[in-house]
Amino acid sequence: MKFPGSVLASVFLFVAETTVALYLSSTYRSGGDGMWQALTLLFSLLPCTLVQLTLLFVHRDFSRDRPLVLLLHLLQLGPLFRCFEVFCIYCQSNHTEEPYVSITKKRQIPKNGLSEEIEKEVGQAEGKLFTHRSAFSRASVIQAFLGSAPQLTLQLYISTLQQDITFGRCLCMILSLLSIVYGALRCNILAIKIKYDEYDVKVKPLAYVCIFFWRSFEIATRVIVLVLFTTVLKAWVVLVILINFFSFFIYPWILFWCSGSPFPENIEKALSRVGTTIVLCFLTLLYAGINMFCWSAVQLKINNPDLISKSQNWYRLLVYYMLRFIENAFLLLMWYLYKTDIYMYVCAPLLILKLLIGYCTAILFMLVFYQFFHPCKKLFSSSVSESFQHWLKCVCCPCRRRKSSESVGKADLTSPGDRDETPSSSKLSSVPSQVLTANELCSA
Repeated sequence: MKFPGSVLASVFLFVAETTVALYLSSTYRSGGDGMWQALTLLFSLLPCTLVQLTLLFVHRDFSRDRPLVLLLHLLQLGPLFRCFEVFCIYCQSNHTEEPYVSITKKRQIPKNGLSEEIEKEVGQAEGKLFTHRSAFSRASVIQAFLGSAPQLTLQLYISTLQQDITFGRCLCMILSLLSIVYGALRCNILAIKIKYDEYDVKVKPLAYVCIFFWRSFEIATRVIVLVLFTTVLKAWVVLVILINFFSFFIYPWILFWCSGSPFPENIEKALSRVGTTIVLCFLTLLYAGINMFCWSAVQLKINNPDLISKSQNWYRLLVYYMLRFIENAFLLLMWYLYKTDIYMYVCAPLLILKLLIGYCTAILFMLVFYQFFHPCKKLFSSSVSESFQHWLKCVCCPCRRRKSSESVGKADLTSPGDRDETPSSSKLSSVPSQVLTANELCSA
C-alpha cells in the first residue's frame, strides 16, 4: 500500500502556515498595525474554515452521526484528526487481513500501440486512504489559492513599503509560496487523473520536479508583478483584479448557458438545487482564484457530469500564456513609468528583464513537461511541438499569401514599355516564380 506522503505534506503546510500567520499577526498588533493584522488573520482563518468544510463535504460527515468529528473541525483541528486517522488505517492495513476486496479495472498506457487492461484488488483500507488523499488534495488547492496566494501578495507588499523583511514575514512568505506551488502541483495531478480516469497513471519523479520549477517561476513572477504595480497605482490594481477575477468566474457560466444544457443535479444526491448552486459557485470562485495567479490545468465545464472538460486544448493554453505575458509586461511598464522614490536604488530595466525572463522560464518548463514528462503524452492527439508548428503555419501562411499577391499585383501593373526598356531575365521570371510560390502555399 502506498505511503500517504501527500496527506502528510498537506497537513504540514496547513499547520506551519497557520501558525506563522498567527504569530505574524501578533507582531503587527504589538507594532500598532491594525490593518495589516486584520488582513493577515483574514487570509489565514478564511482558508482554514474552507478546508474544514471541504473535508467534511468529501467525507460526507454532515449526514453522519459523528459529533466528535464535527467538534474537532469546528475547533480547526480537522486536518490533524484526519491525518491521525489516515496513519492509523495505514498501519493497521499491514497487520490485518481484510474480509472484503473489490476489483477495479484500469488500462495501461499504450506501448508500441498496444494497451492492456489490468485488474487490481482494492481493499476497504485502500479505498479509505484514496478518499482521504482526494480530500486533502482538494483542501490543499483551496488553501493555496484562496489563502496562501493573497497572503504572499500581502506580506510582499508590506515588505516593499517598509523596505524591511523580518524573520517572521520571510518565513511566512516562504511557506505561502511552497503552499501555492504544492497546490498548483496538485491541480496538475488532479487534472491528469480526471482526464485519464480509465488509465493506470504513474507520475515519475522528474515530472514532479519539472512541474515544481514551472509553477515556482510562474507564481513568483506573477506575485512580484502584482505587488510592484500595486505600490505605484493602488486604485488601478482593483480594476485589474476585478477584470481578471470576473472574466474567469463568468466564463464557465457563459459556456453553460450557451450550451443549453439542463441544470446539473448529479453532483451530490443529498444536495438540493440551492446547495448545488452554492457548490458550483464555489467551484467557479476557486477556478477564478487559480487562474488569477497561474494556469489551472483544468477547464471547468458545468454541463459535464464530471464538471471537468477532458479534452486537451493546446490553443486555450497558448492564448492564456500569451495574454498573461502581455498583461505582465504592461503592468511592469506602468510600474516603470510611475515608480516612486522607494525604488531609487533599484535598476528598473534590469528588474523588468529578469521578471519577463523568469516568466518565459516557467513557460519553458511547462513545454518540457508536456513534451517529455507527461505520464499520458502517448495519448495526445498531437504533441506540443506539432501544435506549435501548426499554429505557426496558420499565422505565417496568410502573411505570405498577402505579400505574394501584392507582389503579383505590382508586377501586373508594370507597363509594357518599361518591360521593353529593361528586358532583364529577373523581371521576366519574377511573376511566374511568385505565382508558383503562392500556389505552393495554397497547396500547403
